[in-house]
Amino acid sequence: MSTPRILRIGTRGSQLALWQARHVESLLQAQPGAPAVELVHIRTAGDLQTEVPLWQTPGRGFFTREIDRALLAGEVDIAVHSLKDLTTAIEAGLTLAAALPRADPRDVLLSRDGRVLAQLPHAARIGSSSLRRRAFLAHLRGDLEPLELRGNVPTRLEKLQRGDYDGIVLAAAGLTRLGLQTHVSEYLAVDAFPPAVSQGIIGVCARAEDAFTQRWLAPLDDREARLAATAERALLAHIEGGCQVPLGALAQLAGGSLQLSGSACAVDGSRRIDARATVELGAAAHERGHPAQEILARAAALGVQVAEQLLQQGAARLIDVPGRADPGRAS
Repeated sequence: MSTPRILRIGTRGSQLALWQARHVESLLQAQPGAPAVELVHIRTAGDLQTEVPLWQTPGRGFFTREIDRALLAGEVDIAVHSLKDLTTAIEAGLTLAAALPRADPRDVLLSRDGRVLAQLPHAARIGSSSLRRRAFLAHLRGDLEPLELRGNVPTRLEKLQRGDYDGIVLAAAGLTRLGLQTHVSEYLAVDAFPPAVSQGIIGVCARAEDAFTQRWLAPLDDREARLAATAERALLAHIEGGCQVPLGALAQLAGGSLQLSGSACAVDGSRRIDARATVELGAAAHERGHPAQEILARAAALGVQVAEQLLQQGAARLIDVPGRADPGRAS
């Protein structure tokens, strides 16, 4: 008699990564007859390299690469990622098996005294590890002093509370998942402060040929999140930017239409460009189950359309940041 298969989930060891992995575990276990699940902790380059800003570091997939390699090697069966960390070109042999329902995609400001962005004093010190956040902050408040901020969410919050920064910018989804949303001073509106591509979506990968694992992951795939992520990731891929570029995007279903907006901004805040477009999906937008390939192709084409609008306005120059490492260079 063969031993029942156990699904091994590869995850980083941070509190947020573990929350996400355990959430996927609970969704799997809720299915009748589901196999046993175990978590496998894997340290990534992003966890080990904390001294140099990520945008100055060669390569891509700082928080996903080692987990995906373990997946390809058969050391784990499932990789759970914040989808915004996953490169637009997924490793050959892997597939994005599920995109979980999207949490709040917005960024939030946490300040020491509860002030909102407009109320922060002149030259206030704002912590962020993201070029996108730095750029849009500079566009809104050019007087602020941007400072590098690394570490997991609780560590970043601790640094704020001990006075290293006057404010920090984080993703709303991560704070909410950790029950830390009471620390939020302001939710930043998406039109003024566009979120990262796929922010708020948990992505679950499996080996492309592993039908057993994909069978259990398929029910976890959320149609709206899948369509939004497809459009946003196609935009980013067409502009050929890595995760660390001053660009934001957000796709949303409205009736039978998928709307996508994208924005690029100079890191010094001196110029911002915006583009948006809509594609009609009709009743197919809200059908149950994984979207058909033709519908996904329309979402991807929407991403390319908005990317082209941005490129025609000079987005390539805006995201070509001096000092930024070549995102495509091998690491």
